[in-house]
Amino acid sequence: MTIFDTLSADKLRDGLDSTIIGREIVVLEDTTSTNDSVLEGTSTTTPEGLVVFAERQTAGRGRRNNSWESAPGKGLWFSILLRPKIEIASSPQLAEWAARTVAETISKEFSLPATMKLPNDVCVAGKKVAGVLVEMRARKSAAHIAIVGIGVNVNHQPEDFSGELGVRATSLAMALGRQIDRHQFAIALLRNLDRTYGETLRR
Repeated sequence: MTIFDTLSADKLRDGLDSTIIGREIVVLEDTTSTNDSVLEGTSTTTPEGLVVFAERQTAGRGRRNNSWESAPGKGLWFSILLRPKIEIASSPQLAEWAARTVAETISKEFSLPATMKLPNDVCVAGKKVAGVLVEMRARKSAAHIAIVGIGVNVNHQPEDFSGELGVRATSLAMALGRQIDRHQFAIALLRNLDRTYGETLRR
């Protein structure tokens, strides 16, 4: 197995023990966006903590419907289904929580200073390395659902970014000068998201 392998749901799940986030994991070869995939597949019985990854997004998006480029097999593009005990108007809390956790995980795993840029970006050396998009939906006679979409540029090289994005964006591989094991980083990130979600938003 190499760091370039396609993501494996079984391998990711096996590394998580008894977490809520990641209790069920789906890996898609491609989709419009992982947020769309979670929303389309969610019913009142879908368990909190479902995570959908995609190797490629054809219509990935960020805040204010800005497009998000998803170079196939180079990053981590995933969405989490949550049922937080907060009002829809409080959804910015989720974006801040997710972005902060991504930044903290990057800093811890790679000794790489990563900072959160409000409201939903993560930067390394002043360039965007990750972003978060939260979409909440009201449900009649049921808890609201939140879909937390996270995109991290992992093994991108400069040629993977188009146009002006190459000036504003970076990747973990570019910052570190080496390729990253996506499975290992994804497991660390999901573990930290599960821990911090339980501490701050699932009470």
